[in-house]
Amino acid sequence: MKNLILLICLLCSFTSWSQKNTNERAQWFTDSRFGMFIHWGVYSGAEGYWKGEKLRNDNDYAEWILYRNRIDRNEYVTLLDRFQWDEIDPEEWVVLAKNSGMKYITITAKHHDGFGLWDSQVSDYDLGDYTNPKRDIIAEMAEACKKHGIKLCLYYSHWVDWEHPLGWDHTREIYKISESDYDRYWQQKVIPQITELLSNYGEISMLWFDMWIYHSESIVTKEQLLQLKSLIRELQPNCLVNSRLGLTIEEDPDIDYKTLGDNQLGDKKEDFPWQSPATVAHSWGFHSSDSEWKSTTTLLKSLIGNVSLNGNFMLNIGPRANGDVPYEISQRMLEMGKWLQINGESIYGAEAFDLDKDLHDWGKITCKQDGNTFKLFLHIYNWPLNKQLNLTGIIVNPENIYVLADEQKSPLSYSHSGAFTQIALPADQPDPYVSVVVVEYQSKPGITDGLVAKTVDDGYSLLPANQNPQPKSMEITAPSKYGTVPAFVAADGVTDFSWKIYVDQPGTHRVDVSYSFQGNRNNSQIVLKAAGQSLYHSVHPTGQTVGEPNQDWHIDNFESNKIGTINFPEPGYYTIELSIQPTEKDPIKFQWLWIK
Repeated sequence: MKNLILLICLLCSFTSWSQKNTNERAQWFTDSRFGMFIHWGVYSGAEGYWKGEKLRNDNDYAEWILYRNRIDRNEYVTLLDRFQWDEIDPEEWVVLAKNSGMKYITITAKHHDGFGLWDSQVSDYDLGDYTNPKRDIIAEMAEACKKHGIKLCLYYSHWVDWEHPLGWDHTREIYKISESDYDRYWQQKVIPQITELLSNYGEISMLWFDMWIYHSESIVTKEQLLQLKSLIRELQPNCLVNSRLGLTIEEDPDIDYKTLGDNQLGDKKEDFPWQSPATVAHSWGFHSSDSEWKSTTTLLKSLIGNVSLNGNFMLNIGPRANGDVPYEISQRMLEMGKWLQINGESIYGAEAFDLDKDLHDWGKITCKQDGNTFKLFLHIYNWPLNKQLNLTGIIVNPENIYVLADEQKSPLSYSHSGAFTQIALPADQPDPYVSVVVVEYQSKPGITDGLVAKTVDDGYSLLPANQNPQPKSMEITAPSKYGTVPAFVAADGVTDFSWKIYVDQPGTHRVDVSYSFQGNRNNSQIVLKAAGQSLYHSVHPTGQTVGEPNQDWHIDNFESNKIGTINFPEPGYYTIELSIQPTEKDPIKFQWLWIK
């Protein structure tokens, strides 16, 4: 009987942790986590300028130059004369993706300009009709991806098409088009071209559509979208379809994953697959004036942050008209690839853990069931100066802890008490970008939810926003004046706050409170209760300060005040209660409570 119970527990540990609402088609997608986006087309020859004029939009999306600069479609294709076809080798892009640790590639088979990168028999607006000898970039990509073990995915602009006389061009908001005429475009170009792409190039792992609004807000009908999806399911049943088809995953559970906005990172854990499309700089197609390069560390944190919330990250390259990838892009991608060679176990096939995403100030957590071992991967963005890592919320004693980059897996010493684990880190940070510590358990560990974690400097930062549960009626005023005025709660009547912490060692802790009070008298008070003790603080006016010199920028001053000490007599869970009790008409603006 005991063995049966043990078996059931083990089965639970293997099945309960996995990402929910992931269909069988999308399993490779959630395992891969990291992919490459390629924006390359006729627009790559313009490099963000047409006849000496820069793209007519400050967003500088170079691939929109046909529309933004009102270029005639026949003149537009003269940009192909700038392409150096003898130098263009799509296999180099595939090799870059592989060396960067990417598992799939999505290339713009047809962007909004309507120009196809393959030899389409449906349209004469494609590479097959404008190159001699003919080039079929999709065929070349398919061959290279198969050779290097990378999954091929295709971007296809189905809603917008600036080339087809009946396609959607945003000038149609002025010069209308009928639904029946638009359907002619749909049946004459979209359906036949998707049929070509899914019939002539082997396995297509994903079709990436780009309708960034819901279908009810566009000319596209739900029936047309369902027709397109049915065609995909018929021709390649395992091909993934994203939510930018125009159908949400809530409306149609057959949509395989959700696509976030451009460069939008995840902000909450989701149980369905999702992905962020992102750029290293700003533009998607190559723009010669683009210089907003994100650092390797920033890109790694974006990838890690998404995986820690069950998401994917697809990072774009915009090759030039000779096929070259800008150095700043390839450099960062290859640096990410080197990081993944060592730390990839924490990304590929990894998922979100149960603790709150913002619980720890040192970084993010991913997790994975590995055989009979459950692993937590602690991605440390901020290597603690005291070489001690505070892990809050897990109530199980670890089996083993080590640095992922350490091939010997030399165990790190640690202490565990209740819901707190403190890990002794090496003196030197193993990785210049993000270091990863592995914490192993026999099975998925239990947690205590709703705690405020101990910070890297061994204090507790208690904010209106990290109460758990969060009072529904409490209104938090967001930061303003470029952050010089911090977030706060304006208490114009008795206002109560409550937090739960775990104290791992007995001792006396100092308590500070930060607030702003613009009244003239100090009859109001703040009361704190914890560990059977009470502290009282008489509120006093804090005055104002200058937010920005020489700009008449005067703001309320938020001031830190010591209100006393609290003795925690033994390790354990403690509830911290704070009551703001104003007696004046002026509100007390509470910012934070600090215990250390």
